[in-house]
Amino acid sequence: MTMNCQSYLYRGHDRRLIARRWFFQQCGVGLGAIALGQLFRESGWASPAALANPLAPKSPHFPSKAKRVIFLFMAGAPSHLELFDYKPELAKWNGKLPPAELVKGYRAAFINPSSTLLGPKFKFARHGQSGAELSELLPHLAEVADDIAIVKSMHTEAFNHAPGQIFMNTGTQQFGRPSMGAWVTYGLGSESTDLPAYVVFSSGAKGTSGGTSNWGCGFLPSLYQGVLFRSSGDPVLYLSNPKGVDSRMQRDSLDAIKRLNQKHFDVVGDPEIATRLNSFEMAYRMQTSAPDLMDIAKEPKQILEMYGAEPGKMSFANNCLLARRLVERGVRFVQLFHEAWDQHGNLVADLKKNCRDTDKACAGLIKDLKQRGMLEDTLVVWGGEFGRTPMVQGGDDGRDHHPNCFTMWLAGGGIKPGITLGESDEFGFNATTDKVHVHDLHATLLHLLGFDHTRLTYRFQGRDFRLTDVAGEIVEKLLA
Repeated sequence: MTMNCQSYLYRGHDRRLIARRWFFQQCGVGLGAIALGQLFRESGWASPAALANPLAPKSPHFPSKAKRVIFLFMAGAPSHLELFDYKPELAKWNGKLPPAELVKGYRAAFINPSSTLLGPKFKFARHGQSGAELSELLPHLAEVADDIAIVKSMHTEAFNHAPGQIFMNTGTQQFGRPSMGAWVTYGLGSESTDLPAYVVFSSGAKGTSGGTSNWGCGFLPSLYQGVLFRSSGDPVLYLSNPKGVDSRMQRDSLDAIKRLNQKHFDVVGDPEIATRLNSFEMAYRMQTSAPDLMDIAKEPKQILEMYGAEPGKMSFANNCLLARRLVERGVRFVQLFHEAWDQHGNLVADLKKNCRDTDKACAGLIKDLKQRGMLEDTLVVWGGEFGRTPMVQGGDDGRDHHPNCFTMWLAGGGIKPGITLGESDEFGFNATTDKVHVHDLHATLLHLLGFDHTRLTYRFQGRDFRLTDVAGEIVEKLLA
């Protein structure tokens, strides 16, 4: 460390204590933080209201049809060819090689693109006044066919699970971006003061391939990230007080921590401190609200039967019922991950099981929301990260990953009911009519929630980011 010409006067002293350059180098950040804190106070970030409830409800860009979202994410990628997109021509080509022009330049995840074609494994029939064509595996969804919109022309760039799931949930295949649920809560806040704004459940044989990035907040303040709930017992680990800690002791401790955090916030204005304050208070309130929320045994018998839910049992059906109870209490975004749909083999048996586990509950959710008058402003979305190949994998009982074409369905919240949008070619290989990209889906969902997707942005590292990146068109034909 360079000293000035009078450095002999300070021989024996710690030079870091007296060097001007060291002072500005090491303390500049602290001085900047003080200035930033003042800016936060002037802009309202440090206002008592912001600290009291940083997730207070906010107004969107324009009046919206949807007020909340339930996303039923079928992780692992369901086969559109067995569930929604019946192809008689594919049945005729069963066991034959695909036309060379169909697979030219095509890249599959695991199989050789010139593998033989595999015909659909289940029967289809038309249902409702809309005439929606559905698999025999979905008898309960068939009962609400006139309440849903089926999109048969979805497509994406991702063809492996982790990037595909992250793309569907964050608008990019890269880790570290905010999830759709985080963007929605960032834009709208929450109507619940006793529960998180964004709640996540996970069921199925394993956790999601994309992990917590599927419901993370990325570079947004962490109060917008999803909170993973368990469907039995305490919804969040360590929610109950340990032995020896009563409510009075806990309240006194929280008040003391709040005063210390408040002092720190007044100096630096860091929004993460507001997040910490909010999370402590939320956890305290949840100790009262969460047990009542999780007690689905209080639901009438006919409601439990409608979902196929069983109190005390961890299941997708229970999670669907809890999703309704959450949005009923003001939670803004609920996402249910069911990781069970990756049928590279054992296609027939696994699809039967997956549909037994999910079909009744999904239809029950639509029926329940509708009878409560909540479907009109609750947006329900069902789908996975991509589809499955028309070509066979695993002998004659499996399909590989397929990004060129897959199916999703939507209901409520301004979605036009009883329609089937888009078509694929005769083999279910490529989307051909009314193609809907993942970015288009996101733009449409944000539009239904009252947002111009190009204006819902957050500046990070000198750039304005958004859920749809630099793409996305509203799918007008899906709007009621």
